[in-house]
Amino acid sequence: MSIAPPPTRPLSDLKKTGQKALTSYRPFWAKRFGPAPFLPMSREEMTQLGWDSCDIIIVSGDAYVDHPSFGMAVIGRTLEAQGFRVGIIAQPDWNSPDAFRALGKPNLFFGVAAGNMDSMINHYTADRKIRSDDVYTPGGGAGKRPDRATLVYTQRCKEAFKDVPVIIGGIEASLRRIAHYDYWQDKVRRSILVDSKADLLVYGNAERAIIEIAHRLSQKKPIESITDVRGTAFMRKPDDAALDGWFEIDSTDVDAPGKIDALLSPYMTTEEAAADQGTDCSKQQEQAQAAAMPGAAGSPGTPAGAAAQPGMPEIKPIKIIRQTLSKTDGRALVTPRERTVIRLPAYEQVKSDPVLYAHANRVLHLETNPGNARALVQRHSSGGVDRDVWLNPPPIPLTTVEMDHVFDLPYARSPHPVYADENGSHDHATKIPAWEMIRFSVNIMRGCFGGCTFCSITEHEGRVIQSRSEDSVIREIEDIRDKVKGFTGIISDLGGPTANMWHIGCKSPEIEAACRKPSCVYPGICPNLHTDHGPLIKLYRRARALRGVKKILIGSGLRYDLAIESPEYIQELVTHHVGGYLKIAPEHTEGGPLSKMMKPGIGTYDRFKQLFEQASAAAGKKQFLIPYFIAAHPGTADEDMMNLALWLKRNGFRADQVQTFYPSPMATATAMYHSGKNPLKKVTRDSEPVDIVKGERRRRLHKAFLRYHDPNNWPLLREALKDMGRADLIGNGKNHLIPTFQPTTDGAYESARRKNSTQAGEKVAPNKPRSGQILTQHTGLPPRATGAKPAPRGKPLQGGKPASQPAIRSAGKPAIKPAIKPASKRGQR
Repeated sequence: MSIAPPPTRPLSDLKKTGQKALTSYRPFWAKRFGPAPFLPMSREEMTQLGWDSCDIIIVSGDAYVDHPSFGMAVIGRTLEAQGFRVGIIAQPDWNSPDAFRALGKPNLFFGVAAGNMDSMINHYTADRKIRSDDVYTPGGGAGKRPDRATLVYTQRCKEAFKDVPVIIGGIEASLRRIAHYDYWQDKVRRSILVDSKADLLVYGNAERAIIEIAHRLSQKKPIESITDVRGTAFMRKPDDAALDGWFEIDSTDVDAPGKIDALLSPYMTTEEAAADQGTDCSKQQEQAQAAAMPGAAGSPGTPAGAAAQPGMPEIKPIKIIRQTLSKTDGRALVTPRERTVIRLPAYEQVKSDPVLYAHANRVLHLETNPGNARALVQRHSSGGVDRDVWLNPPPIPLTTVEMDHVFDLPYARSPHPVYADENGSHDHATKIPAWEMIRFSVNIMRGCFGGCTFCSITEHEGRVIQSRSEDSVIREIEDIRDKVKGFTGIISDLGGPTANMWHIGCKSPEIEAACRKPSCVYPGICPNLHTDHGPLIKLYRRARALRGVKKILIGSGLRYDLAIESPEYIQELVTHHVGGYLKIAPEHTEGGPLSKMMKPGIGTYDRFKQLFEQASAAAGKKQFLIPYFIAAHPGTADEDMMNLALWLKRNGFRADQVQTFYPSPMATATAMYHSGKNPLKKVTRDSEPVDIVKGERRRRLHKAFLRYHDPNNWPLLREALKDMGRADLIGNGKNHLIPTFQPTTDGAYESARRKNSTQAGEKVAPNKPRSGQILTQHTGLPPRATGAKPAPRGKPLQGGKPASQPAIRSAGKPAIKPAIKPASKRGQR
């Protein structure tokens, strides 16, 4: 096989965008101190390093793990490489500002992030029930970060040192940068920049932006003057003098949400209704009567061109002339994109009008390509004062050389020593589960061009793939082999957001810069997409040939519609890099929900399954696919879930754990959930409605279809199948979905994650604060809409069934999804 070298993004490409390379800045004077073994978390550590103060302090809701999969470590080490002294305040006690003074006053700014996950998703399941664990905390214990952590941490930083700028970032800030639907309060909230009162917001992968900001602040430039950095958002007054020379376009010129007609009062007369719209019926009637008089110009029987009666205006026909204006025509204004801002509907409009919310969400997603995106602005009014949230275009993706720079920094690849147990180990009571998951894995790329509507990876990391070089990946594997305690020779993953998008992208940089499609692989693979897996095959072969490396596993989700374009890649993958099971995500089998997810049809899965089984047989291995599916996604009818359950039974799959749709802020599917409209198409008031699965009963039904084999679900499924006119699926034959008999069940549920299991007789904890927890405006959630009939007066409501664990999509990692074991391994019913 002849393998072409992988395409790279050279540094020379940055010159076309006017951006500086990460390594081209003159280092700050404090670089003389050199890199720290760990970024300090106490004054004692600062003293040992010879520091009298920190230039930058990063506050995070995660425990500090010095590893390139943790955002605080990446940003901290990147800033350290620029010469800045960076301290870490991880999971501080937010009940007072004292913990935020632990490292003293930072010379430049506080950087605040909720962590690798949105704090609300971290705390609550898809059914809004409190989670019992936190994988980013030592020992996995919950309760180490507040709800809406970015808001709380920012407030405390301001209280600790009111004159120090606060810059917010991370996935929580990224996905809440404009007015957004909040699933937990079931309402549209303001931009997190407004609520937090932070000085600046950085969104997406922030290395390029945060370096530029840090150097400007070190030059004593006020943070209010930093308004031109890509990937940032800030507050601006409508009459800002700096807006001279900018062109503003109303978002309806980009994508109109439809004509909004005023409601007419049924109590108005015809004349009053006309007067309300600025017309006068009497005048119209007089003109109509005059036109109808014999001899009047334009009246029946009057020759064309005949003169009107004295004192009457001449009535002429209106002629409509259609004329196309070229871009060179002086009357057609073509604004320069770099000086153009699109005004989204104001917060006050989108919070009360779901159609305008869906429209704003669609426009935001249309303006996410760094090559052609324009700035966005959204009005937020408070107390009679108008202020705008201004979003600069997304950051320019990192080149391959810059990616290597970021991942080659001197990470300790271990949790901070403060988390060690009495024996100095991180493997027992103080183990951080998220670190354990990525301890022996290597992230080879960023971004995803799949565009799945339920996923937050694209909104955060972008659609342009940013890949490391082969040499950089190999160096990291060697570092794991030589430096990481407990390495047994197995690399658990070589991937990223997806397993097989490394060095894959558009064939033409010009086309890529101009494209506005939300996905490169839906509804089919774009002909301009380079799909060669040859470089990835070469990387796999080189990695597994390293001394001391026994096996390279692929743990990231595989994009199987891309994989079938390269049968040789499937052969390589199945023969050497599958440990018995391979995870893929068809998500559904029916066209309705798949079209709302932007996922390929189930026929693509069937084709991949065929190639997978052929390759497994050729390798002499018995291996299985583990497909994942989503229940209750927008656009999913009850019949769709029934058909999916039939498909699962036909193919011998039994889901151990159910993944329910989780409306994360700013996702396209979340806009569907809130508005009932489809933002993948032009949004109007008459546009296609989307079937939304709301209410606890219906969501529970959709989950029950995925767990059709669980006797606890059979009563609910029998009732639903009868209501759907499909009682023929109830029976004891092999072609029936559920049996007619009902065994005695105890209501127990055994989850793949024991902490989420419910034992027989166990009561589900009510959704209320823990004992001793301080009540704030961030505590507590509104009652859940159950969709069930209200209980008779005087009788208590019965507790529902235990909720299953939803999938969580976080920056830089695939979803935590439910395990589905083949029925052949567990026995047929």
